[in-house]
Formats: sequence, C-alpha cells, structure tokens
Amino acid sequence: MPIVVCIAVVLAACVPVVHGPIYEMEVAEPVWPAAPSRPRLAFVMSFSGTEELGIRKNFLQQLRELIGGARQVRLVRPVAIVESADKQLFVADPGVRGVHRFDLERGGYQLIRGENGQPLPSPVALAAGLSGEVYVTDSRLAAVFVIEPGKSVAVKVALEALLARPTGLALDPPSGRLYLVDTGSHEVKIFARDGALLKRFGRRGEGSGEFNFPTMIWMNSSGEILVSDSLNFRTQVFDSAGNFLRQFGEAGDGAGHQAQGKGIATDSNGHVYVVDSMMHAVQIFDSSGTFLFKLGYRGEGPGEFWLPAGIFVGERDTIYVADSYNGRIQVFRYIGGDLP
Repeated sequence: MPIVVCIAVVLAACVPVVHGPIYEMEVAEPVWPAAPSRPRLAFVMSFSGTEELGIRKNFLQQLRELIGGARQVRLVRPVAIVESADKQLFVADPGVRGVHRFDLERGGYQLIRGENGQPLPSPVALAAGLSGEVYVTDSRLAAVFVIEPGKSVAVKVALEALLARPTGLALDPPSGRLYLVDTGSHEVKIFARDGALLKRFGRRGEGSGEFNFPTMIWMNSSGEILVSDSLNFRTQVFDSAGNFLRQFGEAGDGAGHQAQGKGIATDSNGHVYVVDSMMHAVQIFDSSGTFLFKLGYRGEGPGEFWLPAGIFVGERDTIYVADSYNGRIQVFRYIGGDLP
C-alpha cells in the first residue's frame, strides 16, 4: 500500500471533535463564595491549548507533524481574551508574539501575526466588532491592528493620532467608535470608525477624571466606560463622551482595595469584575462600586491565579480570565441571579 494511502488510513479516524460554544457547557465544582453562602460563580473549565478545547489538527497539519515531528499548541503568557461575533476565541499572548484564534465550531486553530509574518511583540488587549472583526493593541509597536473575519493576518489600523503606549481597548459596535487607553499619555482617546480622532480625555493626576498609568477599559450595556486607573488604585466610570461619573477603590491589599487593577468587565446584572494582578484574584463589585466578594488567590487549582491580567464576559455571563503566569484561560459562569 502506498505510504500516502497508509497515512490517510491512519488519520482517517482523526475527525475534528469540538465542544461547541463554551457557554453551553455545564458548570462544575467548585463554586464561589464557599458554603454556607449562596453560590454566585461556578467553575466551567480551563484550557492551555487546543486539546482541552477538543480541537484536533486537520489532515495536512497531522501529515506535516507525522513527517517532521509534533508541535503542541500551548498558551505561554495569555493577557487578554475575547469571543468574536462568529463564535471564535482570540487570545493575546506576548509569549508567542501573536494572537491565538480557536474556532470551536469548526475545529480550527491559527496563530495570527502582522503582515508578512511580522511578530506582535506585545499584544495587550482585544475588542470584537459586530461582523466578526477583532482589534488588538500592541504596546511595543504603539499601534492598533484589526483581524478581519476569515483572515489570518493582523493589519495595522490607520489612526489620526500618535500613540505613546496603547493598552486597553473597547469598541462601541453600533457606532464603530474605538475607545483606546494610552497608558503612556495617561488618557483615553476616542476614534471614529475611519480612524479620525474624535476626542481625548484625562491627564496625569489623582483627581476625578485624571489617571496614573491607566490600563484596561470596558463599555457596559448602558454605554458607560469603565477604566482601570491602575496606579491610582481605583476604577473610574465615564459616560460615552468621556464625562466623569463616579469612581471606587483605593490602595491596599484587603477586600475591595485595588492593588493593581488590570482587566475589567461587567455582566448582564451590572456586576463589575476587576482583575487584580497583585492579589492574584478577581474582585466583584455591584454597579455602584460596593464590594461583593472575591474570587481567587495565588495557586494553580481551579479559581486560583498567578498574576492574572485580562477578562471578558460573554454570552450567558460566561467569564473568561487570562491567568497569565499559569499559562491558561480559566472559565466561570455567574449563576447567582441578581445580588442585593
């Protein structure tokens, strides 16, 4: 039997087997807070590569590996995650100098870099649009890139402003406006769909509406903008035009304090999730900023973290946390209904 036919027979049974959308998976133990408190969050799964997601390599990938040796797809230092409108997971990973794309429905995987294979040395944040496009900031290249649906390359976006050190990114899908945290200039810049600079707000300082090395940003369902004002140890909230509304948090290492706030997100009940890298935890607040409870401490088990960074809340309040130095994404679901 010719060798190619033999290989085909060997690999014929290797049909991609995928889980489908993660938000359809059943929750599992453990839950938080611990008993006897009413459980609010439940663990779903964690993954560090394609295997945990049930993604198998296609025929050509397996053929190349059979001849040249296997290479396993693994997250190295994930810092951000987003689910696109077409149900694909994108993970920004400076450890591989690119963005992982996991297609759970069709069983595909790609490592995405810039044009002509240009590495993305410091991808920091991700934001998804209505048509399946995903934007990524690279702080070292001081640029924003877009990954269009079906494309395997990140293309630089032409913006009408110089960027010092772009980090957090939020997108208002209906208007196409990009809200970009520029950590290096201690401000947020708002861009139109065509890249025109519409407005900037913030400057270095400690007052309301001022920042000290802000990092991440999130737009909630009401159109409010939440910004992790990291070295002011607080979260600030603005309207969509950049007008200051409120703030919460202070320096410290106790519950409700913000030692080093990074990723930030909200769920369908308005709860605010703040990833605190130095606490190795995710803190949950109500919409007004009142502390509710904390998830995690340093460790390697479910619900334990090591310098976590980004967070994304998707359908059915499915919560993805980039557990950076554990090299994985942890997935949870909010199950507790509304909190008082």
